[in-house]
Amino acid sequence: MTPKERVEAVLEGRAPDKVPVGHISFSSRVASAILGRDAYVGGGINQWREADALWNGPDAHAEFVERTRRDAIDIALATECDLVRPYYWRDPRKPAKRIDAYTFRYEHADGSWEVNQLDPQTELYNVIDSSERVEPTLEDLERQVEQAEERALVFRPAEDDFAEVRHALEKVGRTHAVRCHAPWSAIPVGSTAWMQAALLRPDLVGRLLDTQVTESIKRIDVVTRLGGRLLFGGGDMASDHGPMYSPRVFHDLLLPRVKAISDHCHERGAYHLFGTDGDVWPIADDFYANSRIDGHYEVDRRAGMDMVKINERYPHIAMVGNISSFTLHTGTPADVREETRACLEEARQTNKVIAGCSNIIICETPMANVDALLETIAKYR
Repeated sequence: MTPKERVEAVLEGRAPDKVPVGHISFSSRVASAILGRDAYVGGGINQWREADALWNGPDAHAEFVERTRRDAIDIALATECDLVRPYYWRDPRKPAKRIDAYTFRYEHADGSWEVNQLDPQTELYNVIDSSERVEPTLEDLERQVEQAEERALVFRPAEDDFAEVRHALEKVGRTHAVRCHAPWSAIPVGSTAWMQAALLRPDLVGRLLDTQVTESIKRIDVVTRLGGRLLFGGGDMASDHGPMYSPRVFHDLLLPRVKAISDHCHERGAYHLFGTDGDVWPIADDFYANSRIDGHYEVDRRAGMDMVKINERYPHIAMVGNISSFTLHTGTPADVREETRACLEEARQTNKVIAGCSNIIICETPMANVDALLETIAKYR
């Protein structure tokens, strides 16, 4: 089987010739060690690289874009992934001021501003200073929803908006499965105001989610026209302690919108995979069955998401991940080998798993552990 055929077999519930592999994400330092060059992948560090490139002009930015496209594919191929991530974190905002080598100031049309700084040790690019931020009121949220509705009506995505996906499909799409981001459905979990609104003004939250459905459908149409079939969407909504909102909120607000996105993916001949780590057992029936999703990525072993149990209850669900980045970061090589072998065994038992690290392989991960991961996969997949 080709890597693409292997992934398709899992999605269709057929036995692949060997376990397909797809790591969710690599930090730049780990990818650089594997590729033997400075790899333009990762999280915050790649956003800082883009800020640096934008500051240095169009030619520098074009070089950044080319390098990050190349390295996203190269790290997937170098680690024998069947599922390719076509791009890493980006930030298209041009900074208003460079403060020092690692620090940029951004200014916005409404007069607000923020200062972001890269920590090279952790590869995080965090806000270290900003104008005063006031938690929005319900009236503020209503205005935000009205603006989102206006944007959704005129939203017209073009093929050029998915240049990295198109590039990956053209480069490796005939042999490998390509992870395509098009749908999206999530309550903004970082905002207290939106969490309160889910209880006090569910109509507002529903309207916001409807705009996500409208825009997702338009993006799905473009990506499937390019040849994308594995549509990764969703949005983080759980921790080790369970979902960030109640099962009723998920059932009443998220479920009908996720289902609408799933149905449109299926109409376009595509698969809908929903991404969140954490414990989703409290909403499992709605999440795995009633939503009509085809797969779950960032399946979180440490949060109790046992893949065999998921498969027993929801045999149609494809699962991506289940090797913990925490184990890779803090465990021993023996710990990594044990967890990796367990994941591979469960993959063979169910025929519904694309095995890999379920979240980013962070920059401080010991390379001995990365080697243990890759060697164990190569030997036992």
